[in-house]
Order: sequence, then C-alpha cells, then structure tokens
Amino acid sequence: MSVGETGGRSSWFQRFLLPGFALKAVIIGGGYATGRELAEYFVPSGPWGGLAAMLLATLIWSGVAALTFALARRMRAYDYRRFFEGLLGPGWIAFKIAYLIFVVLILAVFGAAAGAIGAATFGWPELAGSVLLALGIVAFTAFGTAIVETLFQYASMLIYTVYALFIVFALASFGEMIGNGFANAPPPSGNWVAGGITYASYNIVGAVIILPVLRHLTSQRDAVVAGLIAGPLTMLPAILFFAAMMAFYPAIGDETLPSDFLLRQMAVPGFHILFQLMIFAALLESGVGAIHAINERVSGVVEARGRPRLDTGARAAIGSLILVGCMFVAARVGLVDLIASGYRFLAWLFLAVFVLPLITIGTWRLLRPAAPPMEALP
Repeated sequence: MSVGETGGRSSWFQRFLLPGFALKAVIIGGGYATGRELAEYFVPSGPWGGLAAMLLATLIWSGVAALTFALARRMRAYDYRRFFEGLLGPGWIAFKIAYLIFVVLILAVFGAAAGAIGAATFGWPELAGSVLLALGIVAFTAFGTAIVETLFQYASMLIYTVYALFIVFALASFGEMIGNGFANAPPPSGNWVAGGITYASYNIVGAVIILPVLRHLTSQRDAVVAGLIAGPLTMLPAILFFAAMMAFYPAIGDETLPSDFLLRQMAVPGFHILFQLMIFAALLESGVGAIHAINERVSGVVEARGRPRLDTGARAAIGSLILVGCMFVAARVGLVDLIASGYRFLAWLFLAVFVLPLITIGTWRLLRPAAPPMEALP
C-alpha cells in the first residue's frame, strides 16, 4: 500500500480503478444506461460504424482523463475551481458557466429517465420516479466524499454484473439476430467520427467532476495509468449494450427506452425489474457525482475563508435546491429532446473551454519543471 494525498494508505483499487469507476458513474446515467444516447449517437452509423465511434470515444476519454489526472495532481487541484483557475487563470469563469449549464441539463435528463423507467416498469406517474431519484441523490451527497466513494464502488459492481447478465440473456434470446445484424450490416453510414467526438466531448467533463477521488493518487504514474484505464472501464458496458441493440437495427434507433424494448424481447422473469433497478442505480451515482462536485467546490471556498467545511444539512440543502429546478426542466422537455438537442451544444462548449485548453496549455504546464504546490485559494 502507498501513501496518498490524503495522508493515509491508498489501496491499489483507490489508485487505479476508483477514478475509472467514478468516471463511469458520472457518464453512465440518463441516456447511456437506458440506451437512448447510444441510439442517438451510434446507431445512425450502423453496427460497424457505431462500434468504431465508440472506440474513438474511448480513446478520447482515456487520453483526456490521463492528462486531466496528471495536471490535477501536479497542481494539487482536487476540485474543479482550483483546477480551472490553475489551467485558465481568470478565464476559469467560462468553465463555471458551462458546468452550470451541464449540471442543469444532465440532472434534467436523469430525472426524465427515472420518470420514464418508473412509468414503464411499475406504471407510476412519471413524477414519482424523478422524485425518488432526487431523494436518493440528496441522501448520498449529504454525507460527503467517503459515502460517495462507497456508492461508486458497490454500484459499479452491480452495474457490471447486470450488464454481463444482460449480454448472456441477449445472446440466448436473440444471439443469432445479433450475429446477422453485424454480418449483414451495410458500410458505416453517417459521420461516425462526428458521433464519437460529440459523445466523448460532452461526457469527458466527468474527468473534472471526479477530481475529489484523485486524492488517493501517489505519483504522476498513478495519474496517467488511472486515466488510461478509465476510458475502457467507462465504455465496456455501453459496447455490450450496443451489440445487443444491433439485433433490431435500425428500428431500435426510434425507441425512447431501448433497454425496455430489449428486455421485453428477452422475456426473462424478474430480470426486467433487476435491470431497471440497475439503471436507477446508474442514474443515482451519476447524479451524486454531479452534485458532490458542487458541494466540494462550495465547501472548499468556505473552508478557505476560515470556516468549517459544509455539514450534512448544508450539503443536503444545496443538492435539494439544484434538483428541484432540474426536475422541473425534465418534466417540461422530456428525455429524447433533452439528449438530441442539449448534448450537442454541450459538446462544442466543452471542446472550447476544457479539451482544447487542456491539450495545449495543460500539456505545456505538465512539461514544465514542477512548481511548488498552489496556495489555498479564497
């Protein structure tokens, strides 16, 4: 075991796998877990074009995550404000605005997805699923980083297990159709490169959201290795899901909840409910990741001013205030429209305020000789 930034012992899991699980936790919610994002960005390119786009997105995630983790450790910046003040200086306010837009949009997507799942699985009013998700997010974020990291670990175990069962049941139920879908697939259609870049770009902000879990890193090598591993860890469930979807290509692209459609074709008693509960867990950990990042940023500012860190009540209040507004957006707009229009706008926004500065200014900073750690910012 090695000593991490927290001053305690860091396990191999905390150093190399936890960042990837945390990144997956932020990205998997909403359209990824339901299959709606996969239908929007990968299905139009066909089976082989979709896979190529997913592999491109994986490479982008790994490269950007490795750079982000290494730069964060170099600057001792474990919340997004410190990170972007170190990267952009006064220009960090551009990221702050982009991140607020991102949080409102993704939490609205999570709320819409939770509402759709509750309605499809249990026949609930759509508002019921959204409210249940919001209560879960507030409950976990109220207690700080330790409980959030525990959620990431155990929810990830559930998610990978259920996705493994999903592909087994898919192969047993319509495996021949999956094989035919790829064997008879036309050449990649549409612009699969644009699909991969777009999907990677609006999601890779997750590498900044999860900065609090990087305190366990013990070296720059840890940061780079964890970043490179994060891409495949994050994309693996999506690739399995996409392969199953190709049994019903191209019609699957028009389904609001591709997951629910595929589960009905499998007709495995009890698994439909288990899968939908897994999606709810994915929505929960993604929402927790987004709200926890805001709590940590606010808590850091409060602590820098000589006051105690945020307590449980304050964290719960901040989360509740944000979620009420986002769930209102979810109710008014709907899942498909949120994913189709909002995410493309975010992709361009994060390319401009995060990815391009990272690969230019960030790389330059990493190549310079190491400087003393930054002083605490007010």
